[in-house]
Amino acid sequence: MTLEWKEDQPIYRQLRDKVAAQILTGSLKEGESLPSVRNVAVELQINPLTASRAYQELVDEALVEKRRGLGMFIVKGARSKLLTLEKKRFLEDEWPEINARISALGLSAKDLLKTIGNKNGSKK
Repeated sequence: MTLEWKEDQPIYRQLRDKVAAQILTGSLKEGESLPSVRNVAVELQINPLTASRAYQELVDEALVEKRRGLGMFIVKGARSKLLTLEKKRFLEDEWPEINARISALGLSAKDLLKTIGNKNGSKK
């Protein structure tokens, strides 16, 4: 796992988001163990407390569970739950800004769909 850190967001949050993205894409599957906090910290050259905080967020969201003496594991239903959380977050936090930008630029749904068609190789 390699990451380039953004300046506008805490590292623990970026790590949490990276793990969440891996759950969404299926790179990390339900029941699978996460790398240890120590291994993540060494690999990413971050403080172990930062890695621990990222993992704790996942535990708090009930996406990961701690198993004493064994480590952290992706819980059953994590992908489905995460998908619901991320859709809600997108619609509440990101979409209003995107929609405002679309409106400010005077773009229509037809304009947007046209760009999708062009990227897929068709010309509409």
